[in-house]
Amino acid sequence: MEKYLTILSKDILEQVKLSCQIPTVVDAIATRKIIKAAANQVGIQTEAEELQQAANSLRQANKLLKAEDTWEWLEKHHLSLDDFEELAYTKLLSKKLAIHLFGNEVERIFYEHQLDYTGAVIYQVILDDKDLALELFYALQEGEITFQELARQYIQETEIRRAGGYLGIQRRAEMKPEIAAAVFAATPPQILKPIMTQKGVHLIRVEEIIQPELDEQLRVKILSDLFTNWLKQQIAELKIVIQMEDKNIQSEVNEDKVANGN
Repeated sequence: MEKYLTILSKDILEQVKLSCQIPTVVDAIATRKIIKAAANQVGIQTEAEELQQAANSLRQANKLLKAEDTWEWLEKHHLSLDDFEELAYTKLLSKKLAIHLFGNEVERIFYEHQLDYTGAVIYQVILDDKDLALELFYALQEGEITFQELARQYIQETEIRRAGGYLGIQRRAEMKPEIAAAVFAATPPQILKPIMTQKGVHLIRVEEIIQPELDEQLRVKILSDLFTNWLKQQIAELKIVIQMEDKNIQSEVNEDKVANGN
């Protein structure tokens, strides 16, 4: 005999509250309203073909290759087809608003902060013991052990261990200052002396230094960063009032600034 468990919307809300997820959900709601209000204010329009492309991108991002995959995904997330279209519409609106606001700023930001976008191909192992790290550094220098062997012994994360500590291309802006200073002063290929941070003692192999190029991937990243920072600023300026059935929770937000959103 099958056993059933009925979960009501109020149970879901209660779990969201008990999981301390209310602030995250509120920020997401505010973000959606801000985007719609701002797009409406500047007169951004969407075409049917654009919406179809956005929906296709959403399917690809969630690996919904067949119609049945889509229906199963919608059912799992308790979404209707209209909800799916709303997701695609919101993503498209976000993209078009970001381009409208900051599309002309990308090149300027890139050239002003070009140094931050310099990349390095690195391998890394983080240890807890400074003396051990120094001992292993000299062993690497003398060729007594390879970095891949070191990674297999001391890295816990399965995928990174299998990759021999390979972290791919890391931008200067993504690194801690003390690590960036050593990495970009290196002459690849080079093993760096152990570097201490709050995470531990870093042993790093610098494989290659990559000069920045404003390709499509970096262009999208810069645009996304500018838009995300703008959204954070918009939310910070709001005075949000949350009204719930059992009580009113009020925090500093100007609700009228997003009154045009849905």
